[in-house]
Amino acid sequence: MNLLTQWPREQLCCSHRQRQEVVRAVERAFASALESLKIDLGLVDLLEQIYVPLGAWLVCRMQQQEGPLVVGVNGAQGAGKSTLFNLLESILCDGFGLKVVGFSIDDLYKTRAERAQLGEEVHPLLATRGVPGTHDIELGIHILNSLRNSDDSTVTGIPVFDKATDDRCPEAVWQEWAGPADIIIFEGWCVGSLPQHEHELAEPVNTLEREEDPDGHWRRYVNTRLRQEYQQLNAMLDVLLMLKVPSMDAVFEWRSLQEQKLAERVRYFSDTQQPTDHLRIMDEQQIQRFIQHYERLTCHTLQEMPTRADVVMMLNENHKISEIQINHPLSQCKGVDAVLPGSETADREKKQKL
Repeated sequence: MNLLTQWPREQLCCSHRQRQEVVRAVERAFASALESLKIDLGLVDLLEQIYVPLGAWLVCRMQQQEGPLVVGVNGAQGAGKSTLFNLLESILCDGFGLKVVGFSIDDLYKTRAERAQLGEEVHPLLATRGVPGTHDIELGIHILNSLRNSDDSTVTGIPVFDKATDDRCPEAVWQEWAGPADIIIFEGWCVGSLPQHEHELAEPVNTLEREEDPDGHWRRYVNTRLRQEYQQLNAMLDVLLMLKVPSMDAVFEWRSLQEQKLAERVRYFSDTQQPTDHLRIMDEQQIQRFIQHYERLTCHTLQEMPTRADVVMMLNENHKISEIQINHPLSQCKGVDAVLPGSETADREKKQKL
């Protein structure tokens, strides 16, 4: 299979044989999830030429510092951030034997009640989740600090947000991470984003801003939040990866696909005769309006982030990686050994010890 691009050879941190061993380990561990991820390119080629080299690169980067590596993943709606995390988790855990934990900025959304209060006290548009100001950033900082400084006795609670009900789940169903981690992955559409200059806020960028934020109060509030507490969170990232979408049109198309998956979930509940009144499905018009909340910052990030993110993976209109750009290459790309149970490397080491 001919891929559109591959990992830059000068930044390869593992040999061809090592990549093959990791690929086999990931295939074994990840087989049950492949169908749900809908990866229609040859998985082996994608793993060997792009994703395993990225994983090895992160391992090399981790070895250059003390403590766990905090990796931020930025990408617009529908870019594939969750899929990238799932692949990296398997590669780093099953291929390199590391402890990997991840969560999303979506997990940090304020509750519906809290956003409703923001909508009443600051601006009605803040009742809609998504933009800076609608997340509990203090909670996010607490989680990252807990994970970075954890020991064997530490248990870190990670919130769960249910987009179908548009509310945070009770703490009783939050995820828990026990003990230390080697790599922490934090993903989200505005992870690592920078605020705009004040003069850039003057003109509305879409119908939503023209009709519902004519004086710019909402967008100035969002920008202020991004400039302040969100930068405290961004400062905790060691590495920033960007999945760069080709256009806002692609964002709408890919976000629509996400909504279709949510609709399938509703159909499943209906088939099992479970109540579905609490599940919120958007039609095309509602999706268009929803995305307009994100448009300003998404366009700004698409313009400014590609020159400063550590790694930029550029997506084409078909959702395929067409180019990989490394803005901050590793000065020393030392070889990373993947010693896997049952692998060729493990077998050789076992024979040597005997």
